[in-house]
Amino acid sequence: MNVKNKTASAEILSHPPFQGKLFINGEWVNAEDGASLERYSPAHNKLVATYAQAGVADAEKAIAAARQAFDKGPWPRMLGAERAEVLRKVADGILAKKHEIALLETLENGKPLEQSLAEIEGAADLWHYAATLARNLHGDSYNTLGQDTLGVVLRDPIGVVSMITPWNFPFLIASQKLPFALAAGCTAVVKPAEVTSGTTVMLGDILLDAGMPAGVVNILVGRGRVIGEVMVNHQDVDMLSFTGSTEVGKKAVAKSAETLKKVSMELGGKNPQIIFDDCDWDAAVDASVFGIYFNAGQCCNSGSRILVHESIADKFVAEVVERSKQVKVGDPLVPGVQVGAITTDKQLETILSHIEGARKDGANIVLGGSRIDGEGMYIEPTIVTGVTPDMDIAKEEVFGPVLSVLTFKDLDEAIELANSTLFGLSAAVWSQDFSTCITAARRINAGTVWVNTFLEGHAELPFGGYRESGIGRELGRASVEEYTETKTLHMHLGKRTNWYVPKD
Repeated sequence: MNVKNKTASAEILSHPPFQGKLFINGEWVNAEDGASLERYSPAHNKLVATYAQAGVADAEKAIAAARQAFDKGPWPRMLGAERAEVLRKVADGILAKKHEIALLETLENGKPLEQSLAEIEGAADLWHYAATLARNLHGDSYNTLGQDTLGVVLRDPIGVVSMITPWNFPFLIASQKLPFALAAGCTAVVKPAEVTSGTTVMLGDILLDAGMPAGVVNILVGRGRVIGEVMVNHQDVDMLSFTGSTEVGKKAVAKSAETLKKVSMELGGKNPQIIFDDCDWDAAVDASVFGIYFNAGQCCNSGSRILVHESIADKFVAEVVERSKQVKVGDPLVPGVQVGAITTDKQLETILSHIEGARKDGANIVLGGSRIDGEGMYIEPTIVTGVTPDMDIAKEEVFGPVLSVLTFKDLDEAIELANSTLFGLSAAVWSQDFSTCITAARRINAGTVWVNTFLEGHAELPFGGYRESGIGRELGRASVEEYTETKTLHMHLGKRTNWYVPKD
């Protein structure tokens, strides 16, 4: 494994750290109490960014700005075509700065630069897609309620939306939420994870250049336990859109219930790839490797379980192990590196703890299992066999480059294993038999089921999970509707008969 090439990143790391402020009511401001925070690159342990750190007072100002912009400002009252034009300009602005944005994402997150660039380009596509929906959001009408009645159903923007995004895909996930809320006419307060705030902060200038009115989007950098509490609880926030762990998501839902906010939750996963004995062998092996090591396994959609038919299990796993040995781990600024650093020290400890727990439970660590020595936070690609459904490694989200292998004897057992966790985000089925694929896909409890492919995505297709993987859906043509309230206009035509009839 190629772990380091310091020459490739030395010049980049010699540049001054990125400087970020809070974006409130269309202006860049420091925190009211003067607080700041620093971000060190997980791949190089170098200071790469400093930020103004928002406190409660700053969060309240941002919410007040979003409230004013919604209640009094032009954005919710614009033509859909006018909002669409602004969203298209944002998309173009993202593409114009894609290399700059991608570099900062890699420095803060630790993922390979090539992957960051693809993520930013994909995010721009989401803004373009949301622009089309801004012109197509519509209600309904009923002309079948009698000659004296007409029913019209409207879709009103819900109002102020708090958006809390995670550190694994900071710019992409913000772009799965924000443009769709804006297309509906909402305003927003966005809080990226404090360890990967830079790319979302950079979005502020792009919004200004695109002509976004002041207060429509506000961006806060800060710690969840401080400003996240305000964003979840505040009476002037109408909706909470959260992406993160299931544990934190549950707490956020509970707190938001105090003000009965609408919630959208995109949470964890323990996603299976079911490998039948008639699979496209090379494609399934490649997808098993890609599915677990993409973004260092720090992906809610990660294919962290492969369920392999017992007749091919030994041979299939042996080939997955051999290909995993060829995966290039190292400096994310070096071209060709496939797996970069683990994003936070806390996550590094969590991953290693899961590996040790699997070992204690009697599973076999047949590849990797350790931290890579040297500068930066890297973990070896890891494969665990001898896994049984009752083990924690088979049920709990590791969020790292750790693949668990289970076996099955027939389709029914495969489905039972696939559905044996509390999650239901995604899955994949690998077979050349169409009937097998569709039967399995219909019986798996997951929001997305890939058939003979894995981890592909399109803006047109809804994304979200069953059970503890979340509430609601992002993307797709109905995504804008998530940020609306439904209003019924029940209209009577002509003279109405009085209910009260006076006595003679």
